[in-house]
Amino acid sequence: MADAKVIPFDDDRSRARRRPARAEGEAAAVRALPGPQQAPGEPGQPRESERAPGASEASRTPGASGAPGPEAAAGPGRAAAGGSGWERRLASGLAFLRRRVTGEYEVDEFGYDEELTDQVLMSLLRPLYEKYFRVEVKGVENIPAKGGALIVANHSGTLPLDGLMMQVAVHDHHPAGRHLRLLAADLVFVLPVVNELARKAGHTLACAEDAERLLRAGEIVGVMPEGFKGIGKPFGERYKLQRFGRGGFVSTALRAGVPIVPCSIVGAEEIYPMLGNAKTLARVLGFPYFPLTPTFPWLGPLGALPLPTKWTIQFGEPIETDSYAPEAAEDPMLMFNLTDQVREQIQHTLYKLLVQRRSVFF
Repeated sequence: MADAKVIPFDDDRSRARRRPARAEGEAAAVRALPGPQQAPGEPGQPRESERAPGASEASRTPGASGAPGPEAAAGPGRAAAGGSGWERRLASGLAFLRRRVTGEYEVDEFGYDEELTDQVLMSLLRPLYEKYFRVEVKGVENIPAKGGALIVANHSGTLPLDGLMMQVAVHDHHPAGRHLRLLAADLVFVLPVVNELARKAGHTLACAEDAERLLRAGEIVGVMPEGFKGIGKPFGERYKLQRFGRGGFVSTALRAGVPIVPCSIVGAEEIYPMLGNAKTLARVLGFPYFPLTPTFPWLGPLGALPLPTKWTIQFGEPIETDSYAPEAAEDPMLMFNLTDQVREQIQHTLYKLLVQRRSVFF
């Protein structure tokens, strides 16, 4: 862990993609991303979330290969009646476990497991999202219903919970049921367990090559350009945006021809008020910083519990890029201007949301 580093998203140089290592004999199929000429939703390549309800269910049940599944065996009358709720959930859960054991599930070339994300990971994050942080979402309709888009958000909170909450917001509230693919720092992919979960949830390395590949495939990609400077800043600098780099995310959006959607998150700054940074300990552990908060590390594991603040996530109006020529991605002045425009829009919205907020906790 001592050599963990951040690969800056601003660096547009080609990098070798880091793909998740597959276990020997693993039977899960690898689903290739559609190419630039065949985005998700076009004939022959429907997205999982855009399939007809009947087709989607058929592909996820044991009866999809021709053998009758649990619900079909129960009889048409029982299926029409809804299968008594818990019986249907039990049958669905058993079918899910069977597919996990036998390897009859798909991941894409980045390791993203859509079924596991929908049925397990989102279910684990949803109580934190709905009950603990009570997240309010605004402007989700600004995210396109189809095709690629780059969501650019502020970053804060000592631990990167804001990215996960933004992922739930898009997953649960977008009318088209879109999935957010987050770009994460290199540190995420060297931590045991976290590495595998991040891949399964659709996260990938924050480099221009992977980001452009996803955007051209019609995915919604999320990036937080502040990086560790954002989540590791002291409490006294809360809601003051840090440097957004050299505009690498703008260059990637221009090359892919996708809109940039600014996103402002209020509430994450206060979950772990960072009063100090044990720099020596951070260097020893290989972390970018080691936070000192009013409760951590003084209360031990209990001090790692985030404060139950009230969150607001607002997606702003998209900034279109498809009107620019391909060579515009190499224009440094354009990069600077668009980067500054995105940053100013996020900062202005943060101030507006803070004025409207009644309390940190309510």
